[in-house]
Amino acid sequence: MKLAYYPGCVAQESGRELDLATRWVCKALDIELVEFPKFSCCGSGFIDEANEVLNVAINARNLAIAEAAGLDVMTVCSTCQGMLALAKLRMTDPKVRERVDGVLRPIGIEYRGSSNVTHLLRVLVEGVGLDTIKAKVRRPLSGLQVGAFYGCHLLRPADEMRWESPEEPHAFEDLLSAIGASPVMYRSRVLCCGFPIQFVKPETAGRIAGRQILDAKDHGAHAMATPCPLCHLSLDAYQGPAAKLVGRALDMPIFHLPQLVGLALGASPEELGLSRHLVPTQPALARVPPAH
Repeated sequence: MKLAYYPGCVAQESGRELDLATRWVCKALDIELVEFPKFSCCGSGFIDEANEVLNVAINARNLAIAEAAGLDVMTVCSTCQGMLALAKLRMTDPKVRERVDGVLRPIGIEYRGSSNVTHLLRVLVEGVGLDTIKAKVRRPLSGLQVGAFYGCHLLRPADEMRWESPEEPHAFEDLLSAIGASPVMYRSRVLCCGFPIQFVKPETAGRIAGRQILDAKDHGAHAMATPCPLCHLSLDAYQGPAAKLVGRALDMPIFHLPQLVGLALGASPEELGLSRHLVPTQPALARVPPAH
């Protein structure tokens, strides 16, 4: 399997452990990641709020770069997936298409709409397949109860993402089961992490994140895992302030999706960048048996 790799901004900077884990897992599963240094930021939260057509043009350009190589695009960021998928959808509007083509043509970019956009989670579940992943497990995560945290953008808007139910998804839990972990079901797994308002109303954002963590904890989770680097920032990096705002100790290890898969496939904590997390992951790792 060969895919154009769109890591997004966070995985290349503050969340480099996500990129490390993704590369390790993809190599282990024979997924070839093709990099394109000319990919730009998806513009979420900044350009898209100021100029929607410009944001569509930016992401149509990203898609066109992958198209020229004959590749579909895989991202590890739910928000990036949302922006790229939205651009693909908006480009079916003839008026938007005409305006965007007018912007791209002078820089030698032609958008054809032939590349699809997908997320690592979907690649693992549908592209590689759960049976294949299960057969490669060297360190079953038995003893570890994990709350999958989907967040907002992986499945919403449902008519754009065209995948699982945004209210009752199961792909992440199916993957957790395949690698030996015990999925924890809780309502907040499909709610917002609070990141969109983190820099505008930090106390509100902290309470949102704290409530979601508490929900997972109260349902027995030893750790949480997310497919979105922005959710990871809210739940891990801002967990300290969130605990103070909800008035309870949280102490919840937060894993990136590929980190848990990597652990199950035999990667070491060092190879997955687990030491970069602000909330220690050791209590969760202590529940996992050695690799065989």
